[in-house]
Amino acid sequence: MNSENEFKDFSDIELLQKRKAAKSSLIVTCTIMGFLAGIAVYSAVKNGIGFFTFFPLFFVFIIAKNQANNKALYKEIKLRNLK
Repeated sequence: MNSENEFKDFSDIELLQKRKAAKSSLIVTCTIMGFLAGIAVYSAVKNGIGFFTFFPLFFVFIIAKNQANNKALYKEIKLRNLK
């Protein structure tokens, strides 16, 4: 199922509940991404460019790509003019 069409069948209340869960998830996700980026920077400074510099950045990319579902949720909420 396409992530943009996934939320069309939800009621307004369900969308608002999902938005609340997405906000807390976003905080955790950003914290993890920052931690992994910090590990990559520390590794680059301490050991130079190598495997452990790019390994955490690979996970940052995967986590960021998974946030596309939240973008579709916010787009549907905006289309319905929900607050």
